[in-house]
Amino acid sequence: MEYKQLGKSDLNVSRIGFGCMSLHPEQKDFLNMIDLALDNGINYFDTADLYDKGGNEEMLGKAFKGRRDKVIIGSKAGNQWRADGSKWDWNPRKEYILKCAEASLKRLDTDYLDLFMLHGGTIQDDIMESIEAFEILLKQGKIRYYGLSSIRPNVIRVHVNYGKLISVMTQYSLLDRRPEETTLDLLHKNNIGVLVRGSVGTGLLIDKPAKPYLDHTETSVANAAEAVHHISDGKRSPAQTAIQYVLHHSAVTTVVVGMHTKKQLEEAVGALQQNPLTEDEIEYLRNRIPALKYTQHR
Repeated sequence: MEYKQLGKSDLNVSRIGFGCMSLHPEQKDFLNMIDLALDNGINYFDTADLYDKGGNEEMLGKAFKGRRDKVIIGSKAGNQWRADGSKWDWNPRKEYILKCAEASLKRLDTDYLDLFMLHGGTIQDDIMESIEAFEILLKQGKIRYYGLSSIRPNVIRVHVNYGKLISVMTQYSLLDRRPEETTLDLLHKNNIGVLVRGSVGTGLLIDKPAKPYLDHTETSVANAAEAVHHISDGKRSPAQTAIQYVLHHSAVTTVVVGMHTKKQLEEAVGALQQNPLTEDEIEYLRNRIPALKYTQHR
């Protein structure tokens, strides 16, 4: 396993992180998956209070009992479930974030979170109020660092300017190259680590039938998948090629991968053991599908 410092923090995170949203309370082998991840050198585990209405955090709390010092846990807050559990609403208020932190600590059975993230955001938010909540948690020792989970360039820019965040989690893949336009370079310039989600394009780059995705047509998606498979032939699996594509950008610290099975986990970790993509291979992939740009939240 390879490790990289996350922004300006002292957190050295595995370059393949575990996207724990892929685990569910009814999954009987989830402890085996966590054990396997640790055995393969994964130390970053990503969750949120939103997942399974907190059940995901409770699972991890049980899994890390007695070995909390071996893992780096990132969780998120800001999405508030309605009383009837039907959907959630956005709530970035200070009081709510502080309340969420206490609840997450209890569910995770830990005294602190390594990384606590605002789980979204809009330009209409009182961003300084949200930041104040994270600063309080820092002073209380309940979190070590805070970050942002967002795909919105305008929100990311404001947090970069006014906060002390050490990381941004964002969606990035060959099918979603929008971060390449401005946000990745901005974050790299400011030494803010990037946690990537969605590296395999919901599976469309690997084995799922082509269909429209974002502003890509079904044909464009099929072309991208074909290019990934062509580049992979005899060298690496399509999933490993997709992961290596996002890892090649210097701004990216960790690729957070959702893994349901032992095979998926070993394949993701194995992406680091294969020869990295060459510049010619990267250009070949880019030329097979147009790069999108953010049309909103610029």
